[in-house]
Amino acid sequence: MTFASLGLSDALTRAVAELGYDEPTPVQRAAIPVVLRGGDVQASAKTGSGKTAAFLLPLLEALRARPGGSVRPVRAFILVPTRELAAQIVEAVQQYGRYLKKPLKTCLAVGGVSANPQMLALRGGADIVVATPGRALDLVEQNALRLGQVETLVLDEADRLFSLGFADELNRLLALLPARRQNLLFSATFPPSVRTLAERLLQEPTRIDVDEGELPSADLIVQRAIRVDAPRRTMLLRQLLETHAWSHVLTFVASRYAADHVALKLSRAGIPATSLHGELSQGARTQALADFKAKRVRVLVATDVAARGLDIAGLPAVVNYDLPRSTVDYVHRIGRTGRAGEQGVAISFVSADTEAHFRLIEKRNHFAVAREQVAGFEPTETAAPAAPPLDVNGGVKGRRKSKKDKLREAAAAGHPPKRKP
Repeated sequence: MTFASLGLSDALTRAVAELGYDEPTPVQRAAIPVVLRGGDVQASAKTGSGKTAAFLLPLLEALRARPGGSVRPVRAFILVPTRELAAQIVEAVQQYGRYLKKPLKTCLAVGGVSANPQMLALRGGADIVVATPGRALDLVEQNALRLGQVETLVLDEADRLFSLGFADELNRLLALLPARRQNLLFSATFPPSVRTLAERLLQEPTRIDVDEGELPSADLIVQRAIRVDAPRRTMLLRQLLETHAWSHVLTFVASRYAADHVALKLSRAGIPATSLHGELSQGARTQALADFKAKRVRVLVATDVAARGLDIAGLPAVVNYDLPRSTVDYVHRIGRTGRAGEQGVAISFVSADTEAHFRLIEKRNHFAVAREQVAGFEPTETAAPAAPPLDVNGGVKGRRKSKKDKLREAAAAGHPPKRKP
């Protein structure tokens, strides 16, 4: 099957051929004809499966066939959870549509930067608006963005829209859209919140489920788990970077502080590194990602803001410096490598304190990784005998005892608690 056989024009098939897309992926084969027919879609596919092209290509084809006038009402409205993903989608629109006879006007609407340039860009309307929910609402309130003529709504990474707390903004935006429209909902996972949204939003949708919940191909990603004491992780990371000829490495950490701290340590050791996290300005985030993609820095130390949706071409390695709190996010993290048929490696640092959680990640994702030790970095700490309790999101709760637990232990030991005078 080819892209042309799915109903795409020569202009689009030529563009994707130059990008190296030899044939449609399973999610693209399933979604493109449905979107072209105007049907609603509920799609779930594993990371790196080509979901962005699955909705953008038929969307561009439909808009190309119905060119707008000098004043362009917004016809396609794409909502995403992060600024980086929004920018990536705008870039994809430009790449896919490079040979269209009449270029489509696409506007980016994201927070973290001044709204004035975005308001100016929206003068006269736009064919496509790619936005994060908060900034979209800001522009609506400023009368710069009008959604009354939207023909197609796309929610990309819908589960992250909810997990990042955008439910209220999303509901307010949905109320501004025309009742009759096409709805395309793409999500790597479908927790209850997203299932409820799908039932309310979609009309007789085509449901597409491609390898839901599976890990990226084991043939393309080699998973490794290295036991190491937590304080020695940065030194081990330096050792791995010196040992392997990786051109660039994406390293995941748990917090903004860790991202800045590890990047600084690597830079001081002569390894070009930078951090990426949600508390940076949008300009700094854009520059960090651009430097990493251009290989001006070798290591990008990131929080999970970079785990979803971002396509970093030819990324040879991912390192879990800190394990993800959610077992699902493990899949999205390691899925940044081993893409487009290229080999990759995913390394997780496992300490005594995180061994139980890594076993949970293995169990939930149905795989097992042999533990390794690197000479000179053998762990001295021993793992806890039992795993700590899990929270409802699949993460690991802290070990601090509650007041009730302390009272029960005291009573069981025959030491009634002291009362205050």
